[in-house]
Amino acid sequence: MKLTVLGAGAWGTALAASWASQHAVTLWGRNARDVDTMRACRVNTHYLPGCPLPSSLALSADFDRALDAAELAVIAVPSSGLRATLAALARRPALPPVLWVCKGFEPGSRRLPHQLVAELLPADAETGVLSGPSFAQEVAHGYPTALTLASANIALAQRLAETLSGNRLRLYAHDDVVGVEIGGALKNVMAIAAGICDGLNFGHNARAALITRGLAEMTRLGVEFGGRFETFMGLSGLGDLILTTTGDLSRNRQVGLRVATGQPLDRILDELGHVAEGVTTAREVAAIATERGVDMPITRMVCRILFEGLPASEAVDSLLNREIRSEF
Repeated sequence: MKLTVLGAGAWGTALAASWASQHAVTLWGRNARDVDTMRACRVNTHYLPGCPLPSSLALSADFDRALDAAELAVIAVPSSGLRATLAALARRPALPPVLWVCKGFEPGSRRLPHQLVAELLPADAETGVLSGPSFAQEVAHGYPTALTLASANIALAQRLAETLSGNRLRLYAHDDVVGVEIGGALKNVMAIAAGICDGLNFGHNARAALITRGLAEMTRLGVEFGGRFETFMGLSGLGDLILTTTGDLSRNRQVGLRVATGQPLDRILDELGHVAEGVTTAREVAAIATERGVDMPITRMVCRILFEGLPASEAVDSLLNREIRSEF
């Protein structure tokens, strides 16, 4: 298959490198100078250092040329850049099937990726989302990874899952696009919370409780949006939640760890050098939860810590002293 990955960040680069052994892959990046550097040294030194790029991987900063004859487009830009990328795709005379791997709500509009896709792409476009427990570095190095590929067109999901699996990357087909998107978005918020918990040295008991109650929050909001309960027990729900709340390669977990030490959020994000989607997602989700009457205490406390200056230890005390109620 000839496929194009749009977005040369860590995740886009890792996927392109993984698929290059089986398919004709072009990786597009918007910064021509960065693309030229990658082409010269065969490594993405800024986003994915230490992971050599296959010689077969083509690199381009020309959007239209990168998509010439593409049989699949995979959008790997941050949530904030999804709208512009979709608009650029919509202007093309022919549109291949489109997948997106970004996780989160569009800042400001509070819209999920599939809602932007429905707004900007033709009604007959073949589309889907790819999500699940995955660190870019591990995928780039060929470590075993399993992901969920969801589409309202289950036949498309099954075909692409089979085509894109390989090189220790296994894809499972699903048709619950909303559930997969909500799981991918909210696990980043819970990763920040887990980082705060561990940064305060509250121990394994506290982290286990936080992960479990975080999963309950994710599921409540997901079902409210029309997702299915069982989706949150799978790779794009529980699987991704476990990875990002416990693995130190998680950028969102790193934000939480550093917030717990009292470092200012602006400095943390500047020094991180990568997008931590959970920061913007937390604010959007808290607003949505209030509008829809969904109980999401962990998300609300993350927002108070990040944006209102609430000391992390006080937030934990507040959560522990909430009214006692039934678990389910």
